[in-house]
Amino acid sequence: MDDKNIMENLLLVTKGACDLYLHGTIESPTTNVHQAFDTALNDSLSTQDQIYKQMSAKGWYTTEQAEQQKMTKVKNKFAGM
Repeated sequence: MDDKNIMENLLLVTKGACDLYLHGTIESPTTNVHQAFDTALNDSLSTQDQIYKQMSAKGWYTTEQAEQQKMTKVKNKFAGM
């Protein structure tokens, strides 16, 4: 397994943890539990951001700029709701 695959796996696991912590935060029955999940969520989001930045810097995670015409079309579609 090469470095790119390792980083992709780390990113996927971290995103999964973020999802779990988000739901834990939302469903928390007490302030203490909510705070614990919220702290874990923020830590995981920070880790995810660091992994993404490293992958992006190496060209392993590329994004495309959305076309303005497509963005305008979607915006107009939901503006009338």
